[in-house]
Amino acid sequence: MRGIQHTLDQLDPRGEPLALSLPGSPTPEGNIIVFTGSFNPPTLAHLAMLKQAQQYARAHAPMRLYTAMSKQTVDKESVTRPLFLDRLELLTRLMRRFRSSGVLLFNRGLYAEQALAIRHSLPNVRAIYFLMGFDKIVQILDPRYYEDRDKALEGLFAQARLLVAPRGNDGPEALHALLERPENTRFAAYIQPLTLNNTYREISATHIRRQDQGYEQAIPREVWEFMWHTRAYMQPLRERNGCLRDYYGERVQALSRLLGTQPT
Repeated sequence: MRGIQHTLDQLDPRGEPLALSLPGSPTPEGNIIVFTGSFNPPTLAHLAMLKQAQQYARAHAPMRLYTAMSKQTVDKESVTRPLFLDRLELLTRLMRRFRSSGVLLFNRGLYAEQALAIRHSLPNVRAIYFLMGFDKIVQILDPRYYEDRDKALEGLFAQARLLVAPRGNDGPEALHALLERPENTRFAAYIQPLTLNNTYREISATHIRRQDQGYEQAIPREVWEFMWHTRAYMQPLRERNGCLRDYYGERVQALSRLLGTQPT
């Protein structure tokens, strides 16, 4: 935990684009696939995407697979629970399922900035492939996120390529239609579809956080254990004496004492 928090403390969203590998992760080099997300929490859909990316990596070996989180997010609600620190710890546990894989951290949220961060911070990396769901490619191509969309995208695709998995009803046909738009055709060669079983397309981290019916069937064992033991997604419990007890708040306080600082 201390090593993770120390790495987090080095990330300044106002600084130059920066990429850091989490303690225990192999140093990125050569060709890499990077799956950036909030992972709040990681789901079986995330794991399925990683497994498909792993197959792609084996077919284009040598390649290494990384998940990544950013201290600066785009179009995401402000997350106060669980801690960034806890989500990273959980993500690290899950990545043990994948050989020669690791976790990266960014101080920027846009993919174009993350590509620059990798180039500046990790000079031994050759080719960068960003893994994402269909909703993310829609966001990347949306001009409202940029002062100059085409210039930003030219910068991104000079550094990286994109692997896009289906989401909901948006499969390869939807991706093809998106890339056929006149404003997007020039970038189509840098974007390719990745298959994903229909079983995983509807899984939503939002439903899991709310613990909707059947949510246990959509999460890995490690995530279920984390949710059960920390109660990070549960409201404070009213005990028999009538007092409310915030179990996750107690965990945060314990981590503060352990680390000697307020955990991120």
